[in-house]
Order: sequence, then structure tokens, then C-alpha cells
Amino acid sequence: MSGDPTPTRPPDAQAGLDDALLTVRAAEGDEEAFAVLVRRHVPALVRLATRLLGNRAEAEDAVQDAFISAWRRLPEFRGQSSFGTWLHRIVTNRCLNVLRARKPQTALEAVDEMAAPAHTVAPDRIVEGRAAVHDLHEALSGLSAEQRTCWVLRELDDRSYEFIAETVGITQQAVRARVFRARRHLTNAMGAWR
Repeated sequence: MSGDPTPTRPPDAQAGLDDALLTVRAAEGDEEAFAVLVRRHVPALVRLATRLLGNRAEAEDAVQDAFISAWRRLPEFRGQSSFGTWLHRIVTNRCLNVLRARKPQTALEAVDEMAAPAHTVAPDRIVEGRAAVHDLHEALSGLSAEQRTCWVLRELDDRSYEFIAETVGITQQAVRARVFRARRHLTNAMGAWR
């Protein structure tokens, strides 16, 4: 992050400030204010990107690219949405670009496998669980990038249709349609596991 930053304040002094004020300070070149914003938003954004991409390393790269882009574009930020929503939009767009660039045969790993204590789970249940997770990965790979994004934001991140529409840049009706199609596809694909 280059430029002539304004003098920074002690980190503790800025940690309690709201995003709007930190965003204004960061746009003026205050690197510590931007660092506070990064620390505040990175966990949720990495979780989102990991769910969308199914790969932690790719997710971290997407989020890092998004923050670099946000730092460069911060003077253009007009505050029409919250800083967090703006970042979600940037991260979502980065992830969509990665998903669209992938070959359709690439396996998508959206759900981390839960490790169960070996002494409480029978081997056949472990195999069955792994098969279900594999089938879920396959079912998710059958979704379009746009359907997957809307479904992840709605079902895993518990975001409102309004938030998703603003983040993805489509109407709420289009979001509802994509989530509905994704649910129907996943229900059909996972029917054997019900």
C-alpha cells in the first residue's frame, strides 16, 4: 500500500471506530485505518471465498486480491453501500471469475469433512459419510457459478436476498430463482441420501 499515508493513530484507538469513519480515513491514506478494516472483515471474507471456491489457498488469494483492489479503489468508494457489502461484492466477483475460468470437470470442495473420534464411529459409517460428502461435492459442481454463489451466500452465510442481490449485482427475483434452482438440483442430486 503505497502513497503518503496520514499519520497513524495507535491501533487500539481505531479498533473501536465504525467502518464508515475508518473507510474515510483509509481513503485519505491512513494505512492503519485500512489495516483495522482488513482485520475486521478478513475472517468472514475468507470463509465466503472458501465456500465458493472449495479451496482455502485460492480463497485466501482471492481475498488478498480483493483487499489490494479495494485499497487502490478506495478513493472512488462513494458509500452507497457499506464497506463490508462493497468488499463482499469484490470478493464474490473475484471468486466468480475463478469459478468461470475453471474447467467444468474440476471438483469443488465446499464442505469440509468433519473428523469424528475414531472410537465412537464404526468404519462403515465413516465410509458412508465420506461417500455422502463426495456426492455433495459432485452435486455442487453441477451448479453454475452464479447459482453456487447465490446458494452459498443464502444457505451457508445466511445472507438476505437483498444483500445477495446487491453483492452479485442482480435483482432479488433473480437471486430467488438461482437459489431455488440450486436447491432443486441439490435435492435431486442428494435424493439417495435422504
